[in-house]
Amino acid sequence: MIRRMILMLVVLGVVLGGYFGFQQFKAKMIHQFLTTLANPPQTVSTVTATTQTWQPQAQAVGSLRAVNGATLSLEVAGVVDRIDFKSGDDVKAGQVLLQLRADDDAAKLAALDASAALAQVNYDRDQRQLRAQAVSQSVVDSDSYNLKNARAQADEQRAVLAKKTLRAPFAGHLGIRAVDLGQYLTAGTAVVTLQALDPLFVDFSVPEQALSRVAVGQAITAKIDTFPDETFQGKIIAVSPSVDTDSRNVQMRATLPNPDHRLLPGMFATIGIEAGTPEQQITLPQTAITYNPYGSTVYLVEKNAQTGAGQPALIAKQSFVTTGATRGDQVAVLSGVKPGDTVVSAGQIKLHNGAPVAINNKVQTADNPTPAIIDR
Repeated sequence: MIRRMILMLVVLGVVLGGYFGFQQFKAKMIHQFLTTLANPPQTVSTVTATTQTWQPQAQAVGSLRAVNGATLSLEVAGVVDRIDFKSGDDVKAGQVLLQLRADDDAAKLAALDASAALAQVNYDRDQRQLRAQAVSQSVVDSDSYNLKNARAQADEQRAVLAKKTLRAPFAGHLGIRAVDLGQYLTAGTAVVTLQALDPLFVDFSVPEQALSRVAVGQAITAKIDTFPDETFQGKIIAVSPSVDTDSRNVQMRATLPNPDHRLLPGMFATIGIEAGTPEQQITLPQTAITYNPYGSTVYLVEKNAQTGAGQPALIAKQSFVTTGATRGDQVAVLSGVKPGDTVVSAGQIKLHNGAPVAINNKVQTADNPTPAIIDR
């Protein structure tokens, strides 16, 4: 019995020793496995925060319009007898564009001119007879009235005849002809559009807060979607004397030279107004900023203060920033970043505060203050 008891205790000790030994081995292996699960470095692109000259600008949107522009029509009705222009012609002020049939009006004018000429003859003859006392003063006065009346009627008919001719009221560029030869036109029928294309007006509005920095004579730049690679220079010529009470904006007008007639009335324009003196600002690519409801942040790359085996050389540190104006691909940073800081420009979505990082700058994000639109 004693031997059996001793054997049982030995077996129990072996079993218990094996169990506890296995638990220790398992704990050691789990620790080693968890050690291998440490965060690997995340690959990111970075830029160095630099200070650049920043020209404050007020931004606005506007539309181009002609200095003089009109849809031409006639005051009277009639049949088109002659068309003296082609669609797209450049015309001078006063140039004849269209003539309505006016034979009857011309004949009536000739008759009235003849009556006026006869009244002039009678008046001159009675003047001579009055000097010889052959007629009374009342006869001469009556002839003077008849002469003036005949001339007025002729002038009236001459004005009616002139209304049958359409002339260019100013020099400009014609649009598409909307009438045909022999067509009957009612009064006011649109014949053709005429636009003076050089220079052009650009009308836009700016917030009332920017009014103190904008004045007549100030230079502007205009970007037109039709010509994405070009910037057009202009000058403010008028500022509205009142503020729109609904939008709190002030309407302004500038001129843009257009000698080659590439710009057309009605085009959309993005306006930049240089407001204030140039400033020195820390700039970053807009992709470096993470915008959140609780504040904008960036990730700075710093050397790891904890040294030792297995410790990463570089880590990411989150920093809250205050941003200013934007221009192209860049944004001005007012606080939170110092010149010379290394800032993550791409890949920050996979970072957290203290995450290890590896830098790869083979591909850089856009950082152009005046990027061009590329139509693919």
